This record gives sequence, C-alpha cells and structure tokens, in this order.
Amino acid sequence: MFAIFSLIGVSLLMFIIVYTLPGDPATAAAGPGASPEQIEYMRQKLGLDKPLYQQYARFVWRLLHGDLGISTRTHRPVTTELKERIPASFELVFAAMLFLLLVSIPLGVFSALKPGGVIDAIGRIVVALGMGMPIFWVGLVAQMILVGKLHLFPFGNRLGLTTLPPPSWTGFYVIDSLLSGDWATLKEAVYHLILPAIILALPELAVTTRLVRSSMLEVLDMDYVRTARAKGLPERTVLWKHALRNALIAPVTILGLQFGWMLGNTILIERIFCWGGIGYFAVSSIYNRDFPMLNGIAFVMCLVFVVGNTIVDILYLILDPRVKY
Repeated sequence: MFAIFSLIGVSLLMFIIVYTLPGDPATAAAGPGASPEQIEYMRQKLGLDKPLYQQYARFVWRLLHGDLGISTRTHRPVTTELKERIPASFELVFAAMLFLLLVSIPLGVFSALKPGGVIDAIGRIVVALGMGMPIFWVGLVAQMILVGKLHLFPFGNRLGLTTLPPPSWTGFYVIDSLLSGDWATLKEAVYHLILPAIILALPELAVTTRLVRSSMLEVLDMDYVRTARAKGLPERTVLWKHALRNALIAPVTILGLQFGWMLGNTILIERIFCWGGIGYFAVSSIYNRDFPMLNGIAFVMCLVFVVGNTIVDILYLILDPRVKY
C-alpha cells in the first residue's frame, strides 16, 4: 500500500519537473520551420494548452490503461519504444549487479578477516576510487586506455557492427544467444558487456564493500560467533554460514536502491558506450524536448525503485526472521 502512495507521489513530482524544463515541446514536435498555427495545433493535440493539473490527470488516466502517450520525436507509442530499449538497460544493470555481488562480498569478508592486510588495502583502494571518481570520467578514461590504447575491449554497442542480433526471445542478447545456441554471438555479447558493466558497478561496489567489511567486523566480535568456534565448528562454517548471514543484513537493505541508482547511471554509461537502452534514449529525448518519452522513462525508473525496495523487504525477512512488518 505504501509503495502505491510512493509511486503516485514520485510520479507527480517527476511530471512537474519534466514539464517545467526549458523549451517548448510543441515547437519541437512541430519540427523546424513550423508556422505559429502549426505549433499551436500541436500544442492543443498534445494537451499542453491545458492547466498542469489537467495534464497530470490525463497522464494518470492513460497510465492506468497502459498508455504513456506518443513520442513527439519518433511518433510511436512510448510503451513500444520502452519495450524495445528496456532489455538493453536491464541486461547492463543485471550484469553490473552480478559483478557487484561477486566482488564486493568476498572482498569485504576477507578485508574484515585480516584488517590491515593486503586484501584490506586493496579493498580500501577500491572504496576510495569508487566513491571519489565520477562515473562518466572513469568511463571515458577506460575507453581511452583499455579500448583505444590496449585494445582489450570493443568501443561500444551491444554487438559488433557486422553481427546480427540473436532471435529476440527476451531482448537480453546473452540469454537469447543461449536459447538459440548461437555461441559466437553469446561470446561477443558478453565481451561487449564486461567493460560498461564493471564501470557502472564501481560506485556501488565501493559502498557495498565498505558495508560488508564493517558488518563482518561487528559480527565476528559477537558472542554467538565465539560460541560456534568454542564448539569446534570448522572456521568455514562459522564464517560463511553463521557470521556472513547476519553481516549481509545491512548491505541487503540498500540492494534495491543500488539497482535503481545503477539504472539511473545508465544515462551516462549508455551515452559513453553507445549502448542503445533507455538511458541513451533519455539523453536524446532531453535534446529533442520529447516530454512524453521523458515521463515514460522517469516512471519506469521510479517503478524500479519501488519494486526493488519491496523485494529487499522480503529478503530482509528471510535473513532476519525477527523482523516483523
């Protein structure tokens, strides 16, 4: 119930912000060289001549019917445009989330086991770099060095220019390549995915590593851990079964937010790597004053935050049964 109210409040705030941006969407939709009469006709067609509260009521009514309007740039339904581009962004974010979990948890755990050691020093460097460097600057430097100089990764795009996409089952090139048994396309899709996913995950990697380390340090000093060791349980069991489960409670609480933050950061990463998802399209929509498309993209991102937090609440109950809602 609270998630629904949150979504309504955020959608209202998002709607107001989008429609107070500089520029006239009617002029942009009418095209260059349009006469004042054509611009006025387009303004009436888009409903921009109505008061803001009526425009929002119209937006909500359409939203309840699964209609986000028509893009003023492509003249196609916004829902159609989003369906074609959401899989690209979600594939990138899921890959970044996978990298985040596979690296941050072991790095945070081993940093806590030997504070001041080599792994702890590496963890501190990762935290400092991830929290101190802008993600767009990291992306540009990575392209200049790893792509331009060392040729370790491709420049951008989801596939090479001469490679055809796999048959579209899910829109995720990695999954579709697996389903179709196209191993060459699978290899290329993964190859193109690695670098932008790593860069997208860096800021959240720093946060999660720091949280896991601090949580593990706190948990390892608790009585039940000392009792488990006194009973003669193997250190691996004490560490990974008893201590880690409780240490993950704090990091799990921000996983939903991290997924939403990374989806928002795709606006920067997709532009740098020419990825072609909703982040790349959002920048183009801003340039072209495509307000219906901007509203649709913003609503999807808000929805991801709300759904992500709901899933995190469920995971929190699994990790800590003492919590009651």
